Parts: sequence; C-alpha cells; structure tokens
Amino acid sequence: MPSGAIANAVAEGALPGRVWMYANYHCNIECAYCLTESGPRAARRELSTSAMLEVADQAAQLGFTDLGVTGGEIFLRREMPGLLVEMSQRLPVVALTNATLFGRRLLGEVEALAGQPVALQISLDRPDPHANDAMRAPENFAKVIAAIPALVERGVRVRIATTVESIADTELDRLCALHRRLGVPDEDHIIRPVVARGRAIDHHLGVIAAQSDLPAELTITVDGAFWSPFGPTVHQGLLDTDLLITRTTRPLSLPAQTLLRLVRGRPTGDDSTLNIR
Repeated sequence: MPSGAIANAVAEGALPGRVWMYANYHCNIECAYCLTESGPRAARRELSTSAMLEVADQAAQLGFTDLGVTGGEIFLRREMPGLLVEMSQRLPVVALTNATLFGRRLLGEVEALAGQPVALQISLDRPDPHANDAMRAPENFAKVIAAIPALVERGVRVRIATTVESIADTELDRLCALHRRLGVPDEDHIIRPVVARGRAIDHHLGVIAAQSDLPAELTITVDGAFWSPFGPTVHQGLLDTDLLITRTTRPLSLPAQTLLRLVRGRPTGDDSTLNIR
C-alpha cells in the first residue's frame, strides 16, 4: 500500500484522489462553452502515450486513487481504447468524450473496456435535440443517444455529464427519464455549471469560478501541472496560467507536493463552493 505525505493526504480527504490528464486539445466539434477552445482547427497538443502511462504509474505509487482523461476529443487518438485499458490496470479511469465518433470500428475497439475499471463520461445537456445541439454541434444529440445504448450493450460503463447554466425541473425530469431509458442510472448522472472560461467568455456564459471554487485535482497537460481540470483553459488562443502550479510534470511527486502545500496553506474553511466535477 502506498505511503507518504500524498497518500496520507488523499486518505484523509485533504487532497482529491483523482489525477487528470489532458490527452489532447483538438476536437471534431466546437461547443459554445468549451474550456479549451477545442475544435477541428485547434492544435493537437497531445500528451504522449508514454507520458500518460508514466503519470498513471506514478499516481498509483504516490497513493492517488483514480485517473481522469479529457481533451479535446480523446477518441481522435486511434490508440485511446487500448491506452485506457492499459491505464486502468494501474488505477480506475473516467474518460470524457462527446460520443460522436462511435461508428462500427470504434465501438468494436472499445469493447475492450467492458469489465475494466473504466467509465466513459458522455456530455448530454438537454432532453431535446434543438436545445442540446445549439450549444454543442449539429446532430450531436442524435449521435449521443445512439452511442450510449450501444456502449451499454457492450458492457461499457457510461456516465452522463450535463453542463448547463440552468435547467428547469420539468426539463431535468425529462432528461433523467431519457438517460434511464438509455441504460444509465441516476448515480451515473452529474450536473455541473458552465464555467466562464475559454469559449464561454465570448458567448457570455457561465459562472465565475475562483480557485477556491474548484477542487484541487492535480491536472497534467503538455504545458505543465494545474490546480484543476478547469485550470488549463484557453481563451483567444492563449493558455490561461492563473491556475498553473508547476511547469514540471514528472516526476509526478513534484507537482503533487506543490499542490499539497497550496492546499495546506489555504485558510480554514476555504473549500470548494460550486458543484463542479
């Protein structure tokens, strides 16, 4: 069992157990509230496969409990299904995807995730195609509601993430009824606010989130280590560095210890105040 300051802090709940990695920054769609201005024209800016496996290995050794993988759209990387399986042999993984690429080939490849400690977290914001697609992309809704049951049928665990400024109770009820019909239980549905970073700023969307509003989840990118997966955002083509903690990402112990010092140094009661996950 891992021991040391990081393992103890995670066990005590002082430090969140998940380590995030930005696998890439390019995407096949352009969401109105995208934190990283991802899209088809965005630079790839990928963490290499070897770097991601190294982070996974070191996270397990330090005493972290699980991994998060986000982008960009991670399945634009052809090796991603096998990489997720390999990382899950170190720690459980939650991987974020827009679920618009699940044709026959990719569905066949992600069958390898069945029975593994991997969950695919899929974005579904509204129960109606027009409202959902207005914030994300044309035909996004249709592709997502086709992909979810196909994944569930193959034994892949699916989580639904709903990112909204606000949602009426009646609309939420219909959305929950939809995800249940698609095979996703309530415990695998999360609702989070739009954060006013990245492309959301240009659309006048989202809540202002200070560092104290964001859980201190160590996040590794090609640019360095950040306080939170909501940290390495991009606006007008420029990387935000207000939540950068170190430029060095490996050994992982260095940014992990820096993050722990920052967490320990916060005033008592200065905990995250927004339901941001």
